[in-house]
Amino acid sequence: MGRPRVLVVNNGTLSLPQLRARFETLGAEAHAVPVADVPSTVSGRYEAIVLSGTKVRAYDTEFYRPLTDLVMGADVPVLGICGGMQLIAAAAGGRLAEGPQRVGGHKAHVDKDEPLFAHVESTVTVFHRHTLYLQEAPEGFRTIGRSDQAPVEFLSSDDGRILGSQAHLEFRPDGLEILRGFADRF
Repeated sequence: MGRPRVLVVNNGTLSLPQLRARFETLGAEAHAVPVADVPSTVSGRYEAIVLSGTKVRAYDTEFYRPLTDLVMGADVPVLGICGGMQLIAAAAGGRLAEGPQRVGGHKAHVDKDEPLFAHVESTVTVFHRHTLYLQEAPEGFRTIGRSDQAPVEFLSSDDGRILGSQAHLEFRPDGLEILRGFADRF
């Protein structure tokens, strides 16, 4: 069997090379496409979908509709990072709000009973680079991690298939280990 393939949707992140490198380190083949070229289905070509951060505001639900349709209709695990999590949450009715600009490492507390956090302690140091925050988990989702900076630091759909991280997991050692927890799923 070949390496698992991950579809990385580039929403305009500045750290696409780092994100792809993390999945390569974890033994996956990371195939990146711009959000404008997102396929309508994964059709067995990918074992997971990852949504990068974004420079476009995540509450532009019409712009992101093809992507959110793919995410909601796929039968593979999905991980939204920063703006990727926010656009999933906004499509599900979540409320985003401006907050203080955060850049750098910050502590977060995670629910250790969640498989995403199998390789980390209950307190992690994650990297923030944003000013927009999800205020609460939308219907069909639940908060699985929180920090002083982000009321919803980590998010999971009720069925556990769709996950989100306010933090940029492509940076810092704890970010890699959280990505390892995601990679355990495919």
